[in-house]
Amino acid sequence: MALLEDLQYRGLVNQMTDEEGLTELLEKESVTLYCGFDPTGDSLHIGHLLTILTLRRFQLAGHKPLALVGGATGLIGDPSGKKAERTLNEENTVEEFSNKIKGQLSRFLDFDGNSGAKLVNNYEWIGSMSVIDFLRDVGKNFGLNYMLAKDSVESRITSGISFTEFSYMILQSYDFYELYKNEGCKLQIGGSDQWGNITAGLELIRKMYGEEEDEKEKAFGFTIPLVTKADGTKFGKTEGGAIWLDPEKTSPYEFYQFLINTDDQDVIKFLRYFTFLSKDEIDALEVELQERPHERAAQKKLAEELTKFVHDEKALEQAENISSALFGGGDLKSLSADEVLQGFKDVPSHTVEEEGKGLIDLLVEANISPSKRQAREDIKNGAVYINGDRCQEMDKTISSDDKIDGKFTIIRRGKKKFFLIRYAN
Repeated sequence: MALLEDLQYRGLVNQMTDEEGLTELLEKESVTLYCGFDPTGDSLHIGHLLTILTLRRFQLAGHKPLALVGGATGLIGDPSGKKAERTLNEENTVEEFSNKIKGQLSRFLDFDGNSGAKLVNNYEWIGSMSVIDFLRDVGKNFGLNYMLAKDSVESRITSGISFTEFSYMILQSYDFYELYKNEGCKLQIGGSDQWGNITAGLELIRKMYGEEEDEKEKAFGFTIPLVTKADGTKFGKTEGGAIWLDPEKTSPYEFYQFLINTDDQDVIKFLRYFTFLSKDEIDALEVELQERPHERAAQKKLAEELTKFVHDEKALEQAENISSALFGGGDLKSLSADEVLQGFKDVPSHTVEEEGKGLIDLLVEANISPSKRQAREDIKNGAVYINGDRCQEMDKTISSDDKIDGKFTIIRRGKKKFFLIRYAN
């Protein structure tokens, strides 16, 4: 299946300029393309993943991706899709964010070989530009009416938009021109909210190079859809916030659980979007979903493929081990200390200072039971579990045998209330 045909099958084509011309170009030569990522935080999130994976699909088809980190545009703020002005970050903060995002992007693309990816930062060409150069050489190519007609600007006219954010379109357009001129970049891709910025870049290239462009030098734009769920809400947002690609912000277990809980109505679409599975493999999972939805094979495959891609095989094994221990009847005592920290990150915890703590005293001190009387009732009624095993010993003392990896004890009261006991020594 040809690249554009595969992207069409997966639902990844939202808009493109000159489909016939782009199809011919992609079949004829190895094309350099780019996508930009502004460092508005210290990590990319799962919402960025679709554009990263699309860059990867182009690379696997023999094309060369440029991953642009917006060290300059990150200082300005993109108004696209935003209802209010962004808070501007300090320059050193944006530089720190840029370095972290560079590190993340370097994990997802191949930087070796003829189609090796390249990381670029637009601060290199925008940071040293003077205001006079910006206005005379770049800004003069943009008509006010043309900019006002773009969705990213028009949608903000009523609520208000500063000149700073208004000029963002010009800066992103200049990125495309700069990469076109110096890297031979002929294609920019992005989310559907970037269509106005992308086409503005094409217009700048046309004006800077004159009306009569050689076919060989023609540039193209391509957008992918913004990812939404069947209920219309944005993919990647939870009550606890965004699902981050940084394992320190969203653990591999949390990442895996987010995906395995995908709704039946969304999972096949997300398999097409986010995995490199073939059409036949996805079709088979769709049949399985229809015939045996309770087995959740499609959700497991989605979680497996993406966790492995974003993190690695070891992180996937850990996520599966934790999930099995918590939800699949597995043995909590088999977990490692790192797996315990991931799986019980958000449960109440209590630190024990000395060895040999009696269970009844521990239940009260850790606020697991409100009183010693209630603690005895809980133990007597079989409501207390230590590392998954029911304990009904009134004189039970917590010993080294009750420690997981020598560091933790997991106590459960009732069916679902978990508590993590940590040890100071």
